Amino acid sequence: MRKRFFKVLVSVSVCAAMAVTSLAGCGNSKSEAEESKKTSADTKVSDIKVGFCMKTQDSPYFVSLVESVKELTKAEGWDCTVLDAGGDSTKEAENMETLITQGVDLIFLDSVDPDACVPSIDAAAEADIPVINLDSGVSECNQCTTIYSDNKQNGRLVGLAYGEFVEKDTEIVAVLLSALKGNIACLERRLGLYCGIIEARSGCTEEEAWEKAQKMEDDLVASGKARNEEANFTLRGQGWGAGTREEGLVAAEDLITANKDLTCVLGENDQMLFGAMDALENAGIEGVDLVAAADGAKEAYDLIKEGKYFGTGENSPFKVAEKGMEVAKEILIDGKDWTSYDDVILTEAVAVTIDNVDEHYDFGF
Repeated sequence: MRKRFFKVLVSVSVCAAMAVTSLAGCGNSKSEAEESKKTSADTKVSDIKVGFCMKTQDSPYFVSLVESVKELTKAEGWDCTVLDAGGDSTKEAENMETLITQGVDLIFLDSVDPDACVPSIDAAAEADIPVINLDSGVSECNQCTTIYSDNKQNGRLVGLAYGEFVEKDTEIVAVLLSALKGNIACLERRLGLYCGIIEARSGCTEEEAWEKAQKMEDDLVASGKARNEEANFTLRGQGWGAGTREEGLVAAEDLITANKDLTCVLGENDQMLFGAMDALENAGIEGVDLVAAADGAKEAYDLIKEGKYFGTGENSPFKVAEKGMEVAKEILIDGKDWTSYDDVILTEAVAVTIDNVDEHYDFGF
């Protein structure tokens, strides 16, 4: 079995609109190796059994991801066993062992920890059971592929839309709500927001905007504040909201108290911005824009329709699950070599705003 590896990528509860197209499958002719596979084009669909090792179902995104996988596998006539780890890496390892022992044909995995899951994935590979990671990336291991939304471009597209929305002679005075320190997906999301705003308001190239976005991030880490003069864009501070509404409320209260002249609250997901909205309401402050790098909660979409929320990047659990099923069908039905896939497959990035919210509403969670 060949060794596949890539840097750890972890999604927050992450999340991209696309008209999903089928990946190119194999033809009808079968090689000798394909004939020997336990599942192939002439395998009865009803004989296919897959598992889904889910890290937790403690948020609407994860619940929707599980339901999407169950619905899509049922539509294909496949048997799908879902095992929930409840946020426990040890339990996840036990769940993986259970599915391997049962001899399932393929395993979907949304891992608790990017490192702890590696031995289980390698064990599945040794048993010739491909593992498709959904939503969360993993460390160096034998696997099929990882599928999730494009955090950087989701953030950038939302930033572009917001940068174009605000008059260039009007300063953007913002605070930032971040989820988890050291989390790559969170970093990518906020860098995307900076990049899009700078690109839209300064007229620089995307490449230049990414460099300037990194400079803002470095300044924010060093001093707690950052500014890009060309874009007339100021970050007054950063709060850590753990990706939740409750913690987002607490973090936003502190930032709002210190910055009464805010024009915008930036967030790495919708839930923290819901907390910020509560904090602003409690403080009696109006006219502050709420801009999320990614998520796609239907509550956010409803607020966008009402004009109370600028926009968010689409991180659709259904589209992640749908792309996962496309890959699974290529492997189990068409007989495609599961080791031939790219390490990462990204769903299409989309900024959801008042202009297109109706089009993407049903893909929310």
